Amino acid sequence: MGRRPLIGATDAPWLHVMTFNIRRRLPLSIRPADRWVRRRRAVEALLRIERPSILGIQEAMPSQADAVEDALGGTYRRLGHGRGRDGQGEGCPLFWDSERLELVSGEQVALSPTPSVAGSRGWGNPVPRIAVVARLRDRSTHREIVVVNTHLDVFSRRARLHAVRALHAMILDAGVPGVLLGDMNARPGSATARELWGEGLRDTWPSARRRLTSEWATFADYRSPRRGPRIDWIGVTGGIDVASVGINTFRTSAGWPSDHLPVHALLKVDS
Repeated sequence: MGRRPLIGATDAPWLHVMTFNIRRRLPLSIRPADRWVRRRRAVEALLRIERPSILGIQEAMPSQADAVEDALGGTYRRLGHGRGRDGQGEGCPLFWDSERLELVSGEQVALSPTPSVAGSRGWGNPVPRIAVVARLRDRSTHREIVVVNTHLDVFSRRARLHAVRALHAMILDAGVPGVLLGDMNARPGSATARELWGEGLRDTWPSARRRLTSEWATFADYRSPRRGPRIDWIGVTGGIDVASVGINTFRTSAGWPSDHLPVHALLKVDS
């Protein structure tokens, strides 16, 4: 008997939203658990079971994004590319089920003082950081949402705070309900979290009506789940009902899909 999904495929008006740092593929990894050739099978199995309506991934090299798209199947579409000036390197692509949702508009921007300049940096982040922004229309309900997927800087607190302010503008100025997905490299209660939550945006974990799992540390580092800080978050604006959230501890005989645990939420855009 196969493993049951944490949320799985959903019908309108509900949306299954998922954020997942899949750990970038490295040319050489000493740790067997870290090798993409091994982890890929677990990632594919996870996605085939969960079937999220919307998926944001982080640290994806181009070949990994291709593998995710293949695992999700032909009905899914993708937005986003590498963070480098040439569009290569790791990225934060967004995926959605096109039978359920259609793209109204979308773009990838740099989290820097020059957001339209690919590969640009600023505010102290040593590598480029990006956000992928998609405005999606639900084919069933005809309601629109804006979804932003990102990966904040791990080194610079200043860069994270400036990035959060930019993300706020992207979501709150859209004029429709919004969802934020990402690896924020910050704990609940941190300066980043205090800057992010409030002013129209809230963390789904404490605001959900039901929590499907314990509050596991989402950077698990290929170890058994343990209670601890979430650094991977799903946030929503007003106008979105959060039925449930959970942190997925899925693994296969091949091992853990990533050094991060994915976060899921079941959402509905209010009428």
